[in-house]
Amino acid sequence: MYSAVQPSGNLTIGNYAGAVRNWLAMQNEYDCFFAIADMHAITVRQEPAELRRRTVELAATYLACGLDPEACVLYVQSHVPQHAELCWVLNTCTYVGEASRMTQFKDKSQKHAENINMGLMDYPVLMAADILLYRADYVPVGADQKQHVELARDIALRFNNRYGETFRVPEPLIKRDGASIRSLQDPAKKMSKSDENPNAAVFLTDDRDTVMRKFKRAVTDSDNCVRASAEKPGVTNLLNIYAAFAGCTVEEAERAFEGKGYGEFKLAVGETVADVLSPIQAEQKRLLADKKFLADALQKGAERAYKVARKTLDKVYRKVGFYRGE
Repeated sequence: MYSAVQPSGNLTIGNYAGAVRNWLAMQNEYDCFFAIADMHAITVRQEPAELRRRTVELAATYLACGLDPEACVLYVQSHVPQHAELCWVLNTCTYVGEASRMTQFKDKSQKHAENINMGLMDYPVLMAADILLYRADYVPVGADQKQHVELARDIALRFNNRYGETFRVPEPLIKRDGASIRSLQDPAKKMSKSDENPNAAVFLTDDRDTVMRKFKRAVTDSDNCVRASAEKPGVTNLLNIYAAFAGCTVEEAERAFEGKGYGEFKLAVGETVADVLSPIQAEQKRLLADKKFLADALQKGAERAYKVARKTLDKVYRKVGFYRGE
């Protein structure tokens, strides 16, 4: 199982509930590779010092949430050069039309019109290289990333047909239970770490006062009835968040707040989220103070990833006909 996340900002509670928390069980069920995708991050201009800082902070966050560097492979993408090397080979099996149709390329080209670089278009091919290097069977993604896994499948099949059986063809692993956590200010949108509205997203690093303030300002509606329905997207979102962090169903949450007003409801959601985040934040702070431990953990992860990636790339190079000195 393979997954990668860019170090492009703090993780939200949506990232935690929808992805990271699920990985904790997966790391004991699968051979898991978790990458900090700094190579993907530079397709949009980054401040170098900030990128380095966020890379280390993301590693500390993962570990604080419960990822075990002995049970999984946690590493920084740029520490394993085979990602870029395989990407170049896969470029020769990818058509321009495929790359230009990718939704993320279109979206980022609109948002960063002053910097439409080749990396933006090549982003999905690098993602395919990420996945195929480790012979991943499964890639946990949200519905918005499924298109990239489908391209990775197409590239793998095309390469295998051209050069012989080489890559496993990965499957998207889409979690079907549990609802997506939406923006607190616009529940029509997914909660995003890049949202321009500071009250739209709750981050794993937000202190208790900040968490409470954001939930108090969350949009609801005018009838003051705590129930989930399509006509009440704001309240439904808050119920989903409460259920995810309290460990109950939405129906159980509805019963718990029956007859109670939105003020009391929002307060309870905020307190429940803050209670879960508090020990994660304390552990992240402890880990960030131990720079040697983090550096050693990421180095060991990169060494483990390198062994697998090197084996795959050697096979690819032989298949395409590169002279290896044998």
